[in-house]
Amino acid sequence: MIGDMYPAGAGGWIEVICGVMFSGKSEELIRRVRRALIARKRVQVFKSHLDERYAGLYHVSSHDGRTVEAVPVDSPEQIFRLLAPDTQVVAIDEAQFLPVSIVPLATSLAASGRRVILAGADTDFRGEPFGAMPQLLAVAEQVDKLHAICVVCGNPASRNQRLIDGRPARYDSPTIMVGGEDSYEARCRSCHSVPRKDEDQLVIV
Repeated sequence: MIGDMYPAGAGGWIEVICGVMFSGKSEELIRRVRRALIARKRVQVFKSHLDERYAGLYHVSSHDGRTVEAVPVDSPEQIFRLLAPDTQVVAIDEAQFLPVSIVPLATSLAASGRRVILAGADTDFRGEPFGAMPQLLAVAEQVDKLHAICVVCGNPASRNQRLIDGRPARYDSPTIMVGGEDSYEARCRSCHSVPRKDEDQLVIV
């Protein structure tokens, strides 16, 4: 089962839940946190302060309304300062918004015997690697990539389609723009559109 690969007592490790918006990343993180709590593990949950959707700043929330309390942070260093000595499981949502120093922090926490669960979008609206996610995927013991459903054709969606006034955002738009269903759609590779980049790409035969 997803997220249940490593048994208790296996030492520290890193697991990453990645994928597009609406694929269930936060829902899966919440599920793992709740299972850890049932197992009587000492858990702390953090999230990027940039995400205030749905249940607000002090919760991790899924699109279907499930929530778990979380501490908003703006840096991995802040996570380190807030971490309790007896914490066994550290969960971090929206990891793509955090600086690249999240990678050595996660590695250090795992080396200290803790289970580290990170969730985040692995690509931005352009379809390109997002923030520190590629490095996190590389150092993790377990990676689960989730897919949504393309709203255009119904195939598995692997891209975040950003919309501005109902039209695809241009390639030179800001990388970070937090939003929900009114700003983003899940799309497959074929239905994903990034104006200007699409126009400038060479046709490969």
